[in-house]
Amino acid sequence: MIRLRLVSLFLLIAFPVEAAEEPAGYRESEYRADVPATLSGATVVSTEAAHALWKTGQVAFIDVLPRAPKPENLPAGTVWNEKRRLSVPAALWLPNVGYGRLADVMQSYFRAGLKKATGGDKDRPVLFFCLSGCWMSWNAAKRAVEYGYTRVFWYPQGTDGWTAAGYPTERLDPEPGGR
Repeated sequence: MIRLRLVSLFLLIAFPVEAAEEPAGYRESEYRADVPATLSGATVVSTEAAHALWKTGQVAFIDVLPRAPKPENLPAGTVWNEKRRLSVPAALWLPNVGYGRLADVMQSYFRAGLKKATGGDKDRPVLFFCLSGCWMSWNAAKRAVEYGYTRVFWYPQGTDGWTAAGYPTERLDPEPGGR
């Protein structure tokens, strides 16, 4: 716990980010664009701070990168090779939960994933990420705040920043139940 408190102090250090204005609602289009420097109700973290949080082992990391759907009506015998997702080790991949609007089934999938990641404890720290400049992670973190999670972190540099810093990655499979 002391380690997590030290990391929290570290988070107070500001870092420069080209930023859009924080909207009142969710971003519903052009998901790869300049993101805000803030997220009301959440703490925005740098790559170094995200790594420090990861090292504590006390923060649930949630990857929200969308998953490309398998094309319908592939010719018989066509091999479908889904793109591999290299991400933060031990993160939970909840694809497609960062869109501006979610169908009820995706809301349920997201809530179930958050419950799994936090053990049902809405006070457990949870960090959301995707790629650099990806509104999906901003939307997902905002939604978690609205669901009542109290210790939400948002990492806007995502796996792009993580890998550029030379931090480890591992292949993730999506959490079952999503689309």
